[in-house]
Amino acid sequence: MSRATIVITAADLAPQALALLTDYDIVYAGKTPTEDDIVALCRQHNPVAIIVRYSKVGAAAMDAAPALKVISKHGSGTDTIDKVAAKARGIEVVAAVGANAAAVAEQALALLLACAKSVPQLNERMHAGHWDKATHKSLELGGRTIGLIGLGAIGLRFAKMVDALGMRVLGFDPFAKNLPEYVQPADLETIWRESDAISLHCPLTDDNRHLLNAETLARCKQGVIVVNTARGGLIDEAALLAAVQNGKVRMGGLDSFAVEPMTAGHPFQHQPGFILSPHIGGVTSDAYVTMGLGAARNALAVLNR
Repeated sequence: MSRATIVITAADLAPQALALLTDYDIVYAGKTPTEDDIVALCRQHNPVAIIVRYSKVGAAAMDAAPALKVISKHGSGTDTIDKVAAKARGIEVVAAVGANAAAVAEQALALLLACAKSVPQLNERMHAGHWDKATHKSLELGGRTIGLIGLGAIGLRFAKMVDALGMRVLGFDPFAKNLPEYVQPADLETIWRESDAISLHCPLTDDNRHLLNAETLARCKQGVIVVNTARGGLIDEAALLAAVQNGKVRMGGLDSFAVEPMTAGHPFQHQPGFILSPHIGGVTSDAYVTMGLGAARNALAVLNR
């Protein structure tokens, strides 16, 4: 009998995860697969599972794989999977929730500190032979307020970090319960009004797309720092660009963008006031293993029923 196939929408998977999948044939989609690539592989191999690292998985891919039982996300965000189409076809969608929480929270902290302390700019000036001690002023975070939108595994881990810096932590998440004492529940209006920094940690939905836009940014404090390690679609990028240029936003520290990968000529490039990273918050050697293991175990849990 031929063995069932699992498609990986990437060029690799952690060896520890592959060791769990030895009963299956593994097919890789490559480093930068398109949706059409995924559809073609599904049509060719009729997989029972798809482990999603890159690209989107929509109804066309599901229809091309009649044997498909489960779509397992290599990470926590499932917005690249058409969950409505999956539910209509009886296909389970699962995610490795929390597997990359430490990595992403650390990236958010790195971006926050880089924005407050001008780390990349000062480094560049130093390498160019400048000594800006007499003219530079950094921002001290202790005693200031940070607003967190999203209090899942990543948001709560980040909350603990900024609390340790002595920051007042406001948090908005309608689904969060039993918050630690150092997180003060707040509505969005309070977060816009009182935060010296805002950090996004929520999934992208139809309801919160462009949550940060010209109107909400106008209600924020002058000189607010914006950090996003969640999904680019949470921010209206044109509005953020304008807010950085007019000084409403002191700095934007961004690890995710509306369109990825970012292409040449994006208005954030070569624009003062932005610190950018290529959606690598969850990309560490440790998270690579934990996310791979989580995705493999979640897929097997469905397949072995």
